[in-house]
Parts: sequence; structure tokens; C-alpha cells
Amino acid sequence: MNHAVAAVAIFTATYVLISIHKIDFLNLDRPSTAFGGAILMVVSGVLTLDEAYRAINHDTLALLLGMMVVIAYLRMARFFQFTSAWILNHAGNPRRMLVLLAFASGLLSALFVNDTICFLFTPILLSAVLHAELDPVPYLIALVTSSNIGSVAMLTGNPQNMLIGISSGIHFGKFFLVMLPLGGVCLALNSALLLRLFRGRLPERFSHATRQPPRMHVTVVLRMAGVLTLMLLGFLLPLERAIPGITTGQKLPLVASAGAVLAILVGRYRPRQAFLHVDWSLLLFFSGLFIVIAGVAKVGVLERMHEAVLPFFGEGAGTQTASFTLLSVAASQVVSNVPYVLVAREWVPSFARPELMWYVLAAASTFAGNLTVVGSVANIIVLEMSREVAPIGFLTYFRAGLPVTVVTTVVGVALLWGISAMGWIG
Repeated sequence: MNHAVAAVAIFTATYVLISIHKIDFLNLDRPSTAFGGAILMVVSGVLTLDEAYRAINHDTLALLLGMMVVIAYLRMARFFQFTSAWILNHAGNPRRMLVLLAFASGLLSALFVNDTICFLFTPILLSAVLHAELDPVPYLIALVTSSNIGSVAMLTGNPQNMLIGISSGIHFGKFFLVMLPLGGVCLALNSALLLRLFRGRLPERFSHATRQPPRMHVTVVLRMAGVLTLMLLGFLLPLERAIPGITTGQKLPLVASAGAVLAILVGRYRPRQAFLHVDWSLLLFFSGLFIVIAGVAKVGVLERMHEAVLPFFGEGAGTQTASFTLLSVAASQVVSNVPYVLVAREWVPSFARPELMWYVLAAASTFAGNLTVVGSVANIIVLEMSREVAPIGFLTYFRAGLPVTVVTTVVGVALLWGISAMGWIG
């Protein structure tokens, strides 16, 4: 078989199966689908094994792994369980609890990766709202939409931001300063929209509000807070000038990996326990996608895709911003936002204002994750983990996801355009 035909067939099949998320009769899920596509790229002769190995972006994997290890120690110290109980006990009423949940999950997602926060918070949240005899659906949707929105604020907030940070070389501190207003404003808008949409399902007061918080290992939490502080300093400081051979993008995984080692040294729990909490399947998922993308890139498919969509983008910065935003929202529903960014990042350097478009890609792909249940991995995590207790159908989610996505995307990109007009973005 012609290598170009094989590459396109493998790429298409991989992305279609990824968008379906799970095929029970084939015993496939997202990571195994991506891994299978990677193997087919080698078996079919599109890539050699050495080319497949080189296609894996180890910077992204190291950044994810480093963050996951630190999160694992916080999880074992019961920090997230304590936070959930604290919100329930101090909310005052169900409506305020939804707002507190939105801002807490958004803030934590910016620091600790949105997928992880959704994975940790979903069972804790379900336990809390059922104890308080509340309808879980508004709170589950608040958790996932706010986690997606809040994660836009930092390069470590979600996998697509990590890819953008490593590919663009944008400084961690500058990205944070530019995207923080988007995250804060859009979290407030999300809370207001959800309070309006679910006003009939949120009672005036709790029937059972108080809940005994679990015992938190304060020493470990404080030590991890110290580790995170040092990591943030490492992200912000120009370490690439002091350490030979690393770029601005490579600084992120290096600091995250060093933070993971420090967490292991001071975290009290055995490293084996921490590694049990690492999402190895997510790392496998990314590795497979890198290889699949490398396969279609090698045969020139990405270049032809770019040539096909280029007329749609237009030539002026304003037209390109609007069209790239629309494409990002639409494409993220087809293949999810992370696989889309893997492809779209190759197009950004050709835009009239590449730096602005890196920010647009980060905002649009992140906010697009809220539109449908297939928009992001975080959505699937929450809906799958809660389906036995509080099933949320496609339309139920979409009725909230549509206004949230439209409002936050329009406002977020408009803020970026305004920030750019002030000269903060090149």
C-alpha cells in the first residue's frame, strides 16, 4: 500500500475512534487507540521504529509526569478531600456552594491540570452533594466547565497549554499575566450562567450541610506547597540562561521533573505509592498521538491540510483570529481539543501575528472543550465517573455547554484582542 494512503487511513481511523472515546466490542479506549495507531504507522512502513521513537515529544511527557507526581502526594495527604468538605461546610447555601466549587476547581486546575482535578474531585463532590441531598447535575457540570475554563490561565493548566508552551517558547510568566484576566472573567461568567440555567434545581438552603472533614496530613501538604512555590519560581525565572543547552520551552519539563524529585524526597509517602496515582494511560495516549501525527507529517498530509484551510483564515490579523477561533471550536468537537492542538500548532507560525494566535489557540481550544461531552477529556472523566449516580445525557450537558462556550469564547478572544491592542502581545 502507498505510504501516503496508509498514513491517511491510519490517521483517520485513529482520530475517529478517539472521538468515539470507547468501543466496547473492540476493547479499545483512547490510550489504546492512539497506541494502536502508532504501531500501525511503523508496521505499515510509514515510519521506521527510530523515527517513531524520535517523534515522541519527551518534553511534554516529562512536564505531565512531574506535575502528576506532586499531585499524587497531595492526593495521598487528602488535600482534595479536605478542600471539598471545607467548601460544603462554609458555602452557606447551595447557590453559593456552586460558585465556590466553580472558583476552587478553576483555580486548582490552573495549578494542577484540569483532567486530574476532575478525576480527584468527582467522587468527593458526589459524596458531598448526596450527603446534602442536592441534585448532583448542576454541580458536576460546574466542576467540569470551571476546570476547563480555569485551566486556561497557566501553561501547566491542561495538556494543550503544555503543548503550546513547549512549541511556542512563550514565557510562563507572560502567559499567566495575559491569560489570568480571561480565566477570572470567564469563571465569573460561567458561575452566573450556571446559576441562571439551573435556578430551578438549586434550593434556597441545605437540608444537611455540615460534614466532618477528613484528617489532612498537614505536614505533607505544607511541604508540597513549598515544592509548588519553588516550581513556580523555576517557571518564572530565566533558568535557561543559567543552565547550558535548554530552551525556554524545555525549562518547563525540567523544573516539573525536578519538582517531582523534590516531592519524593520530602513527601514522606513511599515513591511506589505516588507512582500508583500517576495516569500512565494519559502518557501513553500522548506518545501514540505524537507518532500518528509524525506519520501524516512525513508523507506531507499536514502541509496539504494547511494549504486547504489557508483560504479560510484570510490575511488580516482580525479575520485570522475570528476564523481560527471558529475552526478551533468546531474541530475540538470532532477529535477533542488535545489532538486538534497537536495538528493546529503546525499552522501558527504562518499567521500574520503568530504570538497572538498562540494565545487564541490556547483560549479557543480550552473553552471549546465545554461545548459537548466529547470536547475534552475532562468532560468524559466526570460524566463516566458519575454515570451510575447522576447520569448526564448529551442534550442535558449541551444545554449548559452551548451558552457557556459561546459566551466565554467570545469574551475570552475579545479580551485577547484588547490586550493585543495595548501592545502586550506581539
